[in-house]
Amino acid sequence: MDHELDAIGLLCPLPVLKARKRLQGLAAGDVLVVMTDDPAAVIDMPHFCAEAGHDLLGQSEAGDVITWRIRKA
Repeated sequence: MDHELDAIGLLCPLPVLKARKRLQGLAAGDVLVVMTDDPAAVIDMPHFCAEAGHDLLGQSEAGDVITWRIRKA
C-alpha cells in the first residue's frame, strides 16, 4: 500500500522535512508518494533519499507538479 503526502505549495526545505517526518511513521519497505511543485525538489528529494538510505523509485511530472515514489529503507 502506498502512502501519500501532498507538499504542493511548500517551498524548500519543507517538502523534504515533511517527507522525513512521514517516513518515520512507516514500516521498512512501505512506499511514500510525495507531490511537490517546488523547483528545488529536483535537487532536494534525490539528495535526501541518498543521504537517508531510502530508495527513490522514480519521479513523474504533470505540469508544475512532480510526483516522487520513495521506498523506506
